[in-house]
Amino acid sequence: MAIALALYSRNVLISLFGGVIVGLFILQDFSFFATLDAALSLFIALLSETWIAKTLAFAILVGSVMELLQRSGGIAGFVEYMTQKSKLVSSARSALMVSYIIGIIIFIESSITSLIAGAVGRPLCDREGVPHAKLAYVCDSTSAPVSSLIVLNGWGALLLGLITTQIDLGLIHGDSLEWLLESVVYNFYAISALVVTFLVVWFGIDIGPMKQVKAASTHTKVQTLKHAPIHYMIAPIVVMIASVFLFLYLTGEGNILKGSGSSSIFYTMLTTLGFMYVLYVLRGKMSTKSYLSASFYGAKKLFGIALILLFAFAIGKVTVELHTGLYLASLASDNLSPSLLAAVIFLLSSVISFSTGTSWGTFSIMIPIAVPMAVGLDANVALAMGAVISGGVFGDHCSPISDTTIISSLAADCDVVEHVKTQLPYALISGVIAFLLFVVFNFLGSS
Repeated sequence: MAIALALYSRNVLISLFGGVIVGLFILQDFSFFATLDAALSLFIALLSETWIAKTLAFAILVGSVMELLQRSGGIAGFVEYMTQKSKLVSSARSALMVSYIIGIIIFIESSITSLIAGAVGRPLCDREGVPHAKLAYVCDSTSAPVSSLIVLNGWGALLLGLITTQIDLGLIHGDSLEWLLESVVYNFYAISALVVTFLVVWFGIDIGPMKQVKAASTHTKVQTLKHAPIHYMIAPIVVMIASVFLFLYLTGEGNILKGSGSSSIFYTMLTTLGFMYVLYVLRGKMSTKSYLSASFYGAKKLFGIALILLFAFAIGKVTVELHTGLYLASLASDNLSPSLLAAVIFLLSSVISFSTGTSWGTFSIMIPIAVPMAVGLDANVALAMGAVISGGVFGDHCSPISDTTIISSLAADCDVVEHVKTQLPYALISGVIAFLLFVVFNFLGSS
């Protein structure tokens, strides 16, 4: 219901809330008053969870950082440098390619990857007349795929934990890191998404709804502001990147893989805002009053995004209580041919991820299911795990209720539903390629 409402009404908040209420209505045995009570308890419980509160605060503080970058003149100076002085950006392709490259090289945390790719790319895309929907597609199609391929981050930590559990249960033997690295080789969706995105950017390919938003989505050219030195934009972004590594290291007590993603991005935003105060106010670029005014205005603009994230977390909790993922998995667990196992696991993981809006939740559901299935059918276990990772990323990539989708829309200043509709054809192309690769590799492995 949530997905159908989102695509029909274009109002994500109402859609997510409708899905939450329907789910709770089922859980409360169709009692109206019990559903209302459960809804209130659910949102109170969500806001009481530290990681959720920090993630919501991160979304709001992003608005403050973006507004300060704009008002400082740093963005105008950056655009002038890239387009006039260095001439590195002189076309729509080069404007998008900057964001694509950033999305590839910053792999430590998918939210930060999307944010930085969007922050750097947005003014360049505005100048070159590139729709924000296309920028959102590039941000979304690099952040999660790269994070799931280069697993020196929270993604790797989660997957290592899930694989270690399967080893402890005696289902598979060996080193969990070796299993993870072997399964990542079979992450066909992430690989195909990165290749397809590169081709789309390089050749300027517009298909489906992306053709229609070309004129309508192109935002006004960057406002004429007094230019500031390029470091007024670059320096805060460098601090942002360095801070993510630092706080992952600190929260993980010396191990980046064990660091807290929600805490790291929250503390990163606070650190970046503090650095910007020193850079802009203490050096006389703007007054304290102007700094606070810009921070408040930017935060207020993104309050709606934080609400959407909260509702996305809520529907995720409801689908867990309904055992949506486990039910879908049970439908496909019987009568499977070994030669089709990986392809079916990929499709199943995609459906679960699309329905629940979470790739990490899909990993947690499907790894404990896929590994015993592969062992029981004497199939390639690493290929099965790769299918879970690919399907989790693919479904999450397509889902309008995914936090990754919402944050990518935030980063590019694009409507969430517009982003989903324009991105879907490209994601489906990558998904079909991945599906065919799983069929081929599974067939070769079983022949």
